[in-house]
Amino acid sequence: MEQDITVKITDRDGVTHEIQAPTDMAMNLMEVVRSYELAPEGTIGICGGMAMCASCQCYVKSDHELPEMGDDEDAMLAEAFYVEDNSRLGCQIQMTPELDGLEVELAPES
Repeated sequence: MEQDITVKITDRDGVTHEIQAPTDMAMNLMEVVRSYELAPEGTIGICGGMAMCASCQCYVKSDHELPEMGDDEDAMLAEAFYVEDNSRLGCQIQMTPELDGLEVELAPES
């Protein structure tokens, strides 16, 4: 059954967008940001979602339980700029029904 979830994304200009994200298309947060054009073309998902560039780094503002960070994501964030305790790579956050109400802020461009 198709289920969209509501996600609040604050873009790099500080504008918050409340959007509907599909959970039945195997999309991740980075792809959702790109599909809604919430970041300029070529500034997010540069590596294509392989956890190799940190261009989709975001700060998780809500207290959702996210999947554990993998080694690739952990290593990439260790080298990224503007990393905070709540930093995650958007390409590693799959859109699932459990993430309804997720709130994130896109990290500044490095």
